[in-house]
Amino acid sequence: MKTLPSHTARAAGRCWLVLLALLVTFSTQAQKTAAPFTATYVSAEKGKNSFPLAAGGKTAALYASNSDWPGVLRAARDLQADINRVTKLTPTLTTDKAPAGKEVVLIGTIGKSPLIDGLVASKKLDVAQVAGKWETFVLQVVDKPLPGVERALVIAGSDKRGTIYGIYDLSQQIGVSPWYWWADVPVKPQQALYVAAGRHSQGTPQVKYRGIFLNDEAPALSGWAKEKFGGINSKMYVHVFELILRLKGNYLWPAMWGNAFNDDDKQSPVLADEYGIVMGTSHHEPMVRSQQEWKRFGSGPWNYQTNEKTLQDFWRQGIRNMGTKESIVTLAMRGDGDEPMSEGSNISLLEKIVADQRKIIAEETGKPAEQTPQLWALYKEVQDYYDKGMRVPDDVTLLLCDDNWGNIRKLPKVGEKPRSGGYGIYYHFDYVGGPRNYKWLNTNPLPRIWEQMHLAHEYGANQIWIVNVGDLKPMEVPISFFLDYAWNPDRISADQIDDYSRDWAAKQFGPKYATGIADILAKYAKYNSRRKPELLDANTYSLTNYREWETVVADYNQLRTQAEKINQQLPAEYRDAYYQLVLHPVQACANLNELYYTVAQNREAAKNGQATANALAEKAKALYAKDAEITQRYHALAGGKWNHMMDQTHIGYTYWQQPEQNAMPAVQTVAQPTAAAATPSQPVPATKPQAVAKGPGFAEADGYVSIEAAHYTKAVDGGAVKWQTIPDLGRTLSGVTTFPTTAPGQTPTSSSPRLEYQVQLSGSGPVTVRAYLAPTLNFLGGEGLRYAVSFDDETPQIINLHTGMVADNGNRPWEKAVAENIILKESKHTLAKSGAHVLKFWRVDPGVVLEKLVVDLGGVKPSYLGPPESASGTAAPKAAEAKGSVGQR
Repeated sequence: MKTLPSHTARAAGRCWLVLLALLVTFSTQAQKTAAPFTATYVSAEKGKNSFPLAAGGKTAALYASNSDWPGVLRAARDLQADINRVTKLTPTLTTDKAPAGKEVVLIGTIGKSPLIDGLVASKKLDVAQVAGKWETFVLQVVDKPLPGVERALVIAGSDKRGTIYGIYDLSQQIGVSPWYWWADVPVKPQQALYVAAGRHSQGTPQVKYRGIFLNDEAPALSGWAKEKFGGINSKMYVHVFELILRLKGNYLWPAMWGNAFNDDDKQSPVLADEYGIVMGTSHHEPMVRSQQEWKRFGSGPWNYQTNEKTLQDFWRQGIRNMGTKESIVTLAMRGDGDEPMSEGSNISLLEKIVADQRKIIAEETGKPAEQTPQLWALYKEVQDYYDKGMRVPDDVTLLLCDDNWGNIRKLPKVGEKPRSGGYGIYYHFDYVGGPRNYKWLNTNPLPRIWEQMHLAHEYGANQIWIVNVGDLKPMEVPISFFLDYAWNPDRISADQIDDYSRDWAAKQFGPKYATGIADILAKYAKYNSRRKPELLDANTYSLTNYREWETVVADYNQLRTQAEKINQQLPAEYRDAYYQLVLHPVQACANLNELYYTVAQNREAAKNGQATANALAEKAKALYAKDAEITQRYHALAGGKWNHMMDQTHIGYTYWQQPEQNAMPAVQTVAQPTAAAATPSQPVPATKPQAVAKGPGFAEADGYVSIEAAHYTKAVDGGAVKWQTIPDLGRTLSGVTTFPTTAPGQTPTSSSPRLEYQVQLSGSGPVTVRAYLAPTLNFLGGEGLRYAVSFDDETPQIINLHTGMVADNGNRPWEKAVAENIILKESKHTLAKSGAHVLKFWRVDPGVVLEKLVVDLGGVKPSYLGPPESASGTAAPKAAEAKGSVGQR
């Protein structure tokens, strides 16, 4: 994130028969129902010993102690409203005396609520698995809890947020989406609500602090908030706080482009603490003070060597402002405006800064510094300081970072001495900076988020997970996944990501169309991630090779057809939510890709003097105008509720920074020729029919063999190391990697883990093998992550993914890898004979994810996604196809 002023595939070539088949089968797929991913304990039907939350035209009363946390009582009022949203009945809520009624809902925090403590003391409620835990709750039906009450549904939390999460868990179970306000998701009316007998809990979160960072918020979020609330203030933030808690998150870095959370509206920090949100400041805003506060109240240079006293006073006031409000204090400092510190900065200076800051914390809080949560963000060049030996006290959380493009830069070493402050991850769904901003729409497929955060979890970076979500909308799906996965990473395995997507879709839109909607969500995120919209131009895909541009556009348009079909079938009350979450991004991105494809066709036609150039120019202009119409439709939703939220420019980038306004790509026209002189339009060359494999394996045609990684002939495991397909990961089909990700690297031997691919080649001699790999970074340190390749029995060639690659602006290998969302590596081989061969991909280091292999005998033509998969005489392996992922191409 660079601080700025506020003004500022899949493989091509899928045959048309397959596309037609998809059209035929889609309606059937859309009708499938989705099984719930999470256990349900609320039903509209009465079960044995179930508790009637609402039945027979009345609801159970809600009862909490007025001595409980204000945030708990506030959330109880939300539950009261949520029950009304579902049943049109409003339960009573009392906090002073027990309500009348045979069934009552008792809500409270252990040690804070006399109601709950009384049940524990009388041994009517067992909290042995809850008390003393972090953010843990239990829901349980208790008989005769109070005089005159026959049964109670008890919601008991170990602490303030534990109770709040229990309340909101019940709200979700009765059918109120966390996105009911932020995405206008309606609730399904119910006449009765019964809570199943037994104990219900989500356990204890495995990641302690789980949150989001509102950032890069101009022009969209800032323009929307100004119109709706008068600015980014407490009136807006209460909706953010509630959303985070309903998603079982607990942590927020507030918007900071021209905004100062603690100064703009003094109620914002007060309400955050009341709601139960842990506040922090971004990686370059130390001591709970924003960059804007320095601009308002600071004096002199942002330089500790020359302005120490002023900075100390400024920071001291930040800790005073924090008071007892729950916060994580960011330590150290970067240059003003999120820039690196001066060349003269050194490790000893930064260590002194941290020591002085901790002294201030201790003095102002009146308790040892280690009793106040703190973090040190190893962002960009700050990681270099750590690598060169800089250290901070053990209680400070080391916040490790990605490269701003969703690829984690560094993880703790296996077996490293534990830190009391632990490790965390700062991740990105949105970014302003090189090689290009990406802020407009979601480009973050869940399988890649899963794979990278799974690494973080396995390597023990579980203290803090925070993700830059830009304007918040339109990142609803990845935000949900990120926070759900942070709660319990062990609950979602690689082959359950599609189950999660179906379940999420069912919770927003009902089960009938959940599979179809989940498929659309998975595909559009995958398509967008192949190249982010801001990086697209007319030259991205090949116009002539493998029908690449044509197929990419056909994919998007097919997706749009699917999305529009479901839109027509959904009940009217779901249309606004569906447009925000599903239809708008599909329409917008399908249109954008067709725009650039049409521009490419126009330029090619003009170059050849073809009369079609003029019609293509007009079509491109119409598509450009349609982009604005799609945005206007979004802004008109729900009576204009989301006006400005899609103001982000996205067409006409010329370098990393966004243009001030969208700009029509240049098109060309030609003078209209006379009929006699007209040049016939030249069709795009068709791809030659694939050779039919006459033996097992993939058959060479046109001088190459192209293979999707998941279509291996054989996967050879080695000891504890197992191969696993991560369905739908990557640009084309799926990714294949090894687990556990913490297993050490190894030099290949005959018994080493490897993937084997049978191929049929027409000739002998030199060949090149190109491996398409996810853009994983060298998170282990050292020289780089490695894999190996061989044919048949030759000695494996070890290849380093990261030779010459540094995750920094100006480093061409890294910029190319993140822009293209792939690392492409080559190895050279000489084959003594034609015919059948076994291509082997060897596991050397953990974390390497293979997406595709191409054997080039001299026939591969330039393209973005690489040649389409070759024909095979062997059926796709069951291991790769078993689940039928919702996002599979």
